[in-house]
Amino acid sequence: MARLRLGPLLRFVDGSSATVWVETSRPCTAEVRCASGAHGTARTFQIAGHHYAIVPVTGLAPGTADAYEVLLDGARVWPLPDSPLPPSVIRTPGPEVVRITFGSCRWAAPPEGGKDPVGPDALDTLANRLAAAPDAEPPDVLLLLGDQVYADETSAAIRRRIATRRGLSDSPGSQVADYEEYTWLYPESWLDPEVRWLLSTVPSCMIFDDHDIADDWNTSASWVADMRATAWWRERLLGGLMSYWVHQHLGNLSPAQLAEDPLYAAVRGTPDGTDVLRAYAAQADAHPATVSWSHRRDLGRVRVVMLDTRAARVLAEDGRAMLHPAAAQWLREQMLDARDACDHLLIGTSLPWLLPRLLHDAEAWNASLCRGTRGARWARFGERLRRGADLDHWAAFPESFEELADLVRQAGTGPGAPASVCVLSGDVHHAYAAEPGWPGAGPDARVLQLVCSPVHNSVPLSMKIGFRFGWSGLGRALGSCLARHGRGVRTRLEWRRTGGPWFGNQLMTLTLRGRSASLRVARARPDGTGSARLTTVEEFSLTAP
Repeated sequence: MARLRLGPLLRFVDGSSATVWVETSRPCTAEVRCASGAHGTARTFQIAGHHYAIVPVTGLAPGTADAYEVLLDGARVWPLPDSPLPPSVIRTPGPEVVRITFGSCRWAAPPEGGKDPVGPDALDTLANRLAAAPDAEPPDVLLLLGDQVYADETSAAIRRRIATRRGLSDSPGSQVADYEEYTWLYPESWLDPEVRWLLSTVPSCMIFDDHDIADDWNTSASWVADMRATAWWRERLLGGLMSYWVHQHLGNLSPAQLAEDPLYAAVRGTPDGTDVLRAYAAQADAHPATVSWSHRRDLGRVRVVMLDTRAARVLAEDGRAMLHPAAAQWLREQMLDARDACDHLLIGTSLPWLLPRLLHDAEAWNASLCRGTRGARWARFGERLRRGADLDHWAAFPESFEELADLVRQAGTGPGAPASVCVLSGDVHHAYAAEPGWPGAGPDARVLQLVCSPVHNSVPLSMKIGFRFGWSGLGRALGSCLARHGRGVRTRLEWRRTGGPWFGNQLMTLTLRGRSASLRVARARPDGTGSARLTTVEEFSLTAP
């Protein structure tokens, strides 16, 4: 009898259809049955001895909440017997309100010894709150903006498991080495009972960041060359891309996109899709312009564009870009097509576009040094600094930074412009809101950078002080000095912090109603009883009603 090993995860949902992802213990037919009669089936496919299915569900009605169950070869496996949690439901979006909750950087290792070293998990705390109040208004979608798993920072339990397989003295040591070891990370992240229930009942969009593959992934051409020179990197990268496609990327696609996807068809069309998927991962590494991990989801009059800012990079120092030309053109089309098509445009990019001004100038200065503007010795210093300080955000790609600024201005200008254009990001282990201002005429839309991180991680005191200093007048003056030393062209775009910085494990929620928008920042805090609760740190309107 087939067992449910992982999931179900409710992934894509629109007004009439949905997808549900599962991992099973053996080949079987997975079925989703809804109380209304809506249903779907899919045969599992196999990757490296593991069995998965993504089930398209059709026949849903707009604006409804439909309880569902999962069956494998006709036997019900979800909901779990005697579960105290509410039924899993598929909520199709209604026409009036869209609620989007987002964050990044969730180190999911379970606490050992009864105490969590990084504090309460905000995602788990959200799940507990919603499960305890069935009438509460859940998000319409979760945007998980990177570092869903940590391949390079494994838990004690994973390290013990690695030691029984290959030994921790073998490279890459306590980090995961291949596809099989990646498959150990997702159960650790998704099998917590409350989180499992949350992911079964709230749709999600996901995009990777560096820790999903390796710290500093694709920081520079020399970083890539150094990694490729090791004996273990290729298996690590291929395993990471393969597992990302299976566990995260497939669920980002709509049923129609799945039906047209040649890789999905090829994997399903063979008894074992491992070699097919491995070849695709190798192609993604060798020729990134031929593969796209970015995706778009429309929720009524709200457009969400999830942007890959790791695998799509151009790394040659004389032509560095956050996005290769094909990816940049795709982004342009999605954003400019939003005019007249949506009331709110959301750009999900794991890395912040607008940083504290000192940090922005430091990254732009570093990019100039690495390009050789101050000579070879400074270039070598710049590369060491870039890797050591993680200087690889949008500011480290100055031309791409300016191109995104111009694209945001264009998308937000004109009679059909959306009411707001928000860039949603994570990565930096704290949260803030910032608003840009353009020289001359700016866009008609309200433009904001909203950063929310971590969901479950930590930041040392030194970095807290550094982030606060980065917004200060003195920090800005120091940034100007760095810009002059780097001999680069300093951006004419200005921006100011409008909220934060906020520290702790947290989530942001956008509530979008017509052309109005509001933001809530909530932090997970211990409640004194051994549990945690989400408390509102800040709540404010982004646009007028």
